[in-house]
Amino acid sequence: MRAAMVGGVAYHAGKKAQEGRDDDYERDARIEQLEAQQAQPAQAPAAGGMTDNTIEQLGKLGQLHEQGVLTDAEFEVQKQKLLQGA
Repeated sequence: MRAAMVGGVAYHAGKKAQEGRDDDYERDARIEQLEAQQAQPAQAPAAGGMTDNTIEQLGKLGQLHEQGVLTDAEFEVQKQKLLQGA
C-alpha cells in the first residue's frame, strides 16, 4: 500500500514537472515567433505611426499576457521591443 502511494506521488510530481516544461516551451516558442515577426520588414504605417503588423503583434502579446503565459515583466519587455521597432 505504501509503495503504491509513494509511486502515485512520484507520478503526480513528474507529471506536474512535465507540464511546467511544456508551458515554458510554449511561451518561448510564442516569444520567438513574435521576435521573428518583429524582424520582418515593416509595412506602411497606419494612423498613429504604427504598422498593421505592429498592431497585430501587440494584440497577440496582450492575449499571451491575459492568458498568463507572459508575466508582467516579460510583457513589458516585449511590448517595448515592439514599440521601439515601430
